[in-house]
Order: sequence, then C-alpha cells, then structure tokens
Amino acid sequence: MSDIQTLVAPATVAKCSRAASRVAAIGSVFCSLALATPPAAAVDGCLALLCFAAPNWRGIQQCVPPVIQVLRDLARGKPFPSCSMSGAGNSAANTWSSAPSFCPPQYTRSYDTESATVYTCDYAGAISVSIDGVLFTRTWWNMGADSVTEYTPAAKLRLGSWDTRFDDDYALWLATVPPAPPVDLP
Repeated sequence: MSDIQTLVAPATVAKCSRAASRVAAIGSVFCSLALATPPAAAVDGCLALLCFAAPNWRGIQQCVPPVIQVLRDLARGKPFPSCSMSGAGNSAANTWSSAPSFCPPQYTRSYDTESATVYTCDYAGAISVSIDGVLFTRTWWNMGADSVTEYTPAAKLRLGSWDTRFDDDYALWLATVPPAPPVDLP
C-alpha cells in the first residue's frame, strides 16, 4: 500500500482502485499519451489533497506536477481545488499568511520603520490539510512555488517519517533566539 493510500478511507481507496482498473483496461497506449500530455483542466483536488498529506510530495513522482500547478494557481489567485470524494473530515484549503500572527516564527521577518515595526512572512500562504477532522499538515508556499511542510504530531505519529525541513529550520531559528533575561526574585 502506498503512502498516499494509508491516509485515505478504505472505501475511497477502493473507488480509486476500481477507477484505475477501468483506466488500465483502456490500454497502455492511451495511458502513455495521457501522462505525456500536460493537463488542460484544473488539477484534480483529490490528488492534490493526497499529495499535500504525503510524507514528502517531492519524493512521489506523480505528485510533483500537480502540486507545482496548484502552487502556481494559488499564486495567480485561483482557489485550492476541491475533492468531492475526500470523505467526512478530510479536506485541504489555502489561507494567506499574515505575519506575525499566521506565519511560523522561523519565517517571520521584522523591519523597524520610523513609525512602527513591519512584519513580513517568507511564505505567501499555507495549505492546511485535515485528515479525519484533525489538522495533519500545513504546507507553507511562496510565489516562486517553493514550499515547506509543517507536520503535526498526529501526522508524525501516523507517517513515521517525513520531510524534516520545517523542523530543522525551526531548530536553527530557535538557536539564534537570545535567552530570556533572568528573573530577579525579591
């Protein structure tokens, strides 16, 4: 069973497997042509949901083109694609970042101006994926289609291994934060 299949309800996997069997029956020539031809329609929201919930979408060849397309579409103001077969409690949606309140501290920048401190975020938005009604991953993305995925404790427990870039960046940032001043006791 693939990493993607373990994240989806068995009934959904069965539907997808039946659909895949029907496609396979059409013939490998058609499949080769379909895979070689760039998609003219929007990205399949179900595939996008599965890819963004994967331990590392860059490591799954079938995920790279649709995820890059979703990120490009979001950068152009298009909505995150929907998936009608995702099942109750399984969803994904984009939220625009807003530093410092909705941006991880390791990606938040501050600049002092004459009148105030201005905060910016290295990422334009975050795609939050919920599995079984629980936040699973949050993929922070920028206009250049770069991204980093934050895996929740629930995701880490379920996946066993994941792309650690978000955690590594946080650890590096934390090492640069000066310690809090000691508290004077009376």
